[in-house]
Formats: sequence, structure tokens, C-alpha cells
Amino acid sequence: MISRRSRCPISLSLDIFGDRWSLLIVRDLMFKGLRTFGEFAAAGEDVATNILSERLVRLEEASIIERERDRADARRVVYRLTRKGLDLAPVLIEMVVWAARHEDTDAPPKTVRAMRKDRARVIAEIERQWAYDGPGDRSDRPPQRKRR
Repeated sequence: MISRRSRCPISLSLDIFGDRWSLLIVRDLMFKGLRTFGEFAAAGEDVATNILSERLVRLEEASIIERERDRADARRVVYRLTRKGLDLAPVLIEMVVWAARHEDTDAPPKTVRAMRKDRARVIAEIERQWAYDGPGDRSDRPPQRKRR
């Protein structure tokens, strides 16, 4: 259970995402289509495996992500965004647009332009890729990976 300092919206958000790893996991799910522990670990951010495990548990406890057995290989666990997790798309898009405006980033310029021009369409595409239909949805269709 995540402890809460106060009921301030920013404080509540920081209780869940007050470290870099949690938002990077959400980013990897949302924009890169990564779904397994191994994929997150190999994503190039050099997160220690014990930290990654703890953040995955924290995000699951906060109902941002859910875990399930892979239908193709029941030995493997895959993660997916919940509706609550998908609702972070506008926040992450704004962060990408802000960073690309003020810093030198490796965000693909075409993607940033699309985010600037039509945020609603980008969000709709993310939701379409996840094909989220509501609580308990277990769509067999994994999100399509974005091509760079």
C-alpha cells in the first residue's frame, strides 16, 4: 500500500510517481510496447532489477498496471496498462512536448510533431493499440510496437 502524505493532487501523484523508474515503466508500456520484466530491464535505462521489481509491484498496487500470464507461454508474466494507466497518456505527451521544446532529446521529431499538432489523435491511437475495454479486459491482442 502506498502511504499518502496529504490529499493534495500533486502530492498524491508524487506518492505514486516520485521516482524516475515508475514513469519510465509506464513510458515503456505506453510508447514502446514493452511488456515483460526482461524487456523493461533491457530498455537502456540501467535500472537495477530489484528496483524494477519494486516499481512494478508499486504500479500494480496503485492500479496503474496489471500483470497476467502470457497466453503464448504461461511461464512468462506480461504487464499491461489499466484504464487508470492509460489515463496518463496526456501527462506523458505533455512531458515529451515540453522536453522536446526545451532540451535536446532523442524523441523522434515526427512523433513530437504529431503530439504537438493533434494530441487527441495520438491519445486515441494509444488507446486503440491497447484495445482497452474496461476492468478485467484481457484482450488477446498485445499493443503494436511503435516503429522509430
